[in-house]
Amino acid sequence: MDYMGSTATAQYTHFGRRPPHGTMLPSIANFDYRTGSAPPYSGLLTRSLSLPWRPSTFYRSARVEPNVSLSQSTADPLSGSNYLNNIDSIKVPPIFPSARQALYTRYTPKDWYNAQMTNYLASDKVRSAAERLRSDAIRLAREKDEQSFKNNAESSKRLGERINDIEFWKNELEKTKDKLKKKIDDVEFKRREVEKQLLETENPLRIAQENLYEREKRQGIDLVHDGVERELIREIDTIKLSQQKLRQMLERLNTQNALNRGILHELEKDSADKFRARVLDSAAHHIATTSRGINFYEGIEGVDNTFSTPESWAKFTEDNIRRAMSEMTQSDELLNSANKLMAGSNNDMWNQWNSVNVSLENRVQEEQTAKNKIQSHLEKVLQEIFDVEQNIEFLKKTIADKEAFLQVAQTRLETRTRRPNVESCRDPAMHRLIQEVHDLHAGISDLHGKLRQEENAVQHLLRTKSTLEQDLAIKNNSLFIDADKVMGIRRTFTMSSPERAVATNVSFSHPRGLISV
Repeated sequence: MDYMGSTATAQYTHFGRRPPHGTMLPSIANFDYRTGSAPPYSGLLTRSLSLPWRPSTFYRSARVEPNVSLSQSTADPLSGSNYLNNIDSIKVPPIFPSARQALYTRYTPKDWYNAQMTNYLASDKVRSAAERLRSDAIRLAREKDEQSFKNNAESSKRLGERINDIEFWKNELEKTKDKLKKKIDDVEFKRREVEKQLLETENPLRIAQENLYEREKRQGIDLVHDGVERELIREIDTIKLSQQKLRQMLERLNTQNALNRGILHELEKDSADKFRARVLDSAAHHIATTSRGINFYEGIEGVDNTFSTPESWAKFTEDNIRRAMSEMTQSDELLNSANKLMAGSNNDMWNQWNSVNVSLENRVQEEQTAKNKIQSHLEKVLQEIFDVEQNIEFLKKTIADKEAFLQVAQTRLETRTRRPNVESCRDPAMHRLIQEVHDLHAGISDLHGKLRQEENAVQHLLRTKSTLEQDLAIKNNSLFIDADKVMGIRRTFTMSSPERAVATNVSFSHPRGLISV
């Protein structure tokens, strides 16, 4: 409903019906405004609140009685020249004051009363809502004030507890660091002793390695990890396990000290981090609302750059201390192992040297026996090669004979294919010829298969002959290496050590005679 004056189009322009032909304007001559009743507003009030409105009472009850009927013209009276010619002939009835007053009446008393009641009710509702909001705001402000003081006190308490925790774990880290530094010095001293012992094993190691390198000159299948090889490896695991274990021990000592220094670095880093955290938390603990330098940091509560929880934080330092204690325990065990290894290395090397000599003598005898057997097998293979080659010639001749019969059968079939018309009959003779060709093909195929097998057998025999000849040459080479070179260089065994120096003579058998060592 328009409460102010407006130029909106009257309601009849939207909802009025088009007058019938012959009428243009309504007549007011037959309507009595004193006795006539206006149409009820019940159907218009709702619509008038949301749509442009002007009274339509006059237009609903009036009739149009023009002096000149528009139906007399076949053309549209409102278009073109017809409108201009007819507009002067139309007489509009006069509008009386009572009709003019009805035309410009906008609202009824009921509309006015409803509008006032609506304003009163809206005012009461808005005022009540504002009162409730004001009381809620005061209550909320008091609650948040109390909560702020409580939260600040709780935060200060938690920061104090956190500072105490940091101080406790920092002291534990300092104690562990002092113990670990002393252990690093002990491991370094023992490492120097092991390194010196390792240098003293070079002479016996050189002799054992020369034996091993000479046997590496063996060829083919004789490059086997036989008893001598195993005993030489054991000798290098005693001459050398005296050295290799010392070297391993040296590496373990270096590794252990690296681990010790690594965990020491972790402890120092953890201690420095805790010192820095304690400084920052102490500074945060002393910040109050009256402190200088406080400021707003918008969105800082949403920034989560944490890496741990209180449990994982304490576990991290506890794990570092536990790891440091574990490394110190490992260091003690490693020092004891190093002492035992250095004490027993000399005796182990001597015992293993004697075992190598016994194993070497047995190996020379085995190689001599193998050489004799290879020569016997080589003679048998040569005889078998001769026999198989004779059989191959026999099979080739047999295949040639069968191919002649195949030519005869296929020629007969080809000749019978030229029989004319109905004489080209699949008679028993043709069946027999076809069967003969199939049988000959199968027989020749079997003979070719057997021939290929015989040829393959010859190739296998030739390869076996070559293998036996090569193996025979390998055995001769191995006998030369083990009997002459290896036994020749094992003449002296010496080792200088703080405890004792050993030089001994040993005798053992040889295919060519007795050799003194």
